[in-house]
Amino acid sequence: LALKQKIEFFIPRFKTAIINSRTARDNQTVNSRHHSEHTRKARLYISHFLQVLNLTILRGELKPAARAYYGLPETDARLPPLVAEQDLVAWGEKLIHGEQERTLRGGTPIYSPSIALVRVNFEKFKQASIAQKQFQQSAARYSAELARYRADADALVLDLWNDIEKSFDNIPDENQRRARCEQYGITYVYRKGEREKHLEQQEMERINPRLPF
Repeated sequence: LALKQKIEFFIPRFKTAIINSRTARDNQTVNSRHHSEHTRKARLYISHFLQVLNLTILRGELKPAARAYYGLPETDARLPPLVAEQDLVAWGEKLIHGEQERTLRGGTPIYSPSIALVRVNFEKFKQASIAQKQFQQSAARYSAELARYRADADALVLDLWNDIEKSFDNIPDENQRRARCEQYGITYVYRKGEREKHLEQQEMERINPRLPF
């Protein structure tokens, strides 16, 4: 009775843990698609802004010294690395701050894309990145909780298995014992070579039936 009560108390909590883990994982997957798209667009706008900056300098509309506003080497027209998320965060902030400072000093704003468009897509990327980290943490937390419940579930299944087998100890025939236990959902899996040995034993018992004396 005590084991039955433990199982009845455990099952609803275990089901809730499964649902929570699955929901958190699904939310992470859905947000991951949004996050990937916002990351792609942020990288695109930051890259295009830097390219337009270099073209403007190449045409002579801005001096190479303008690159210093954005934290770039004055004589280097190469694009900075924009692969990692931390690179996008760093350069997005540098461009927004640098363009603001340069225009406040009387500089002509850069367009196509404007810094306003860069900022909009950069902020969407940052929000999606924060949300994704939260979903990842939530999924990891619920996954760890489910793992703990699975350990408890394994222990209860083992106790239940042992109790069922013990209740049929009075049946001398092993095949009959297993058959009765299987009625309660126990599944026996033979090890390598064990099934052949078991079938051989059954055949021997069929050929040489036990006498009642």
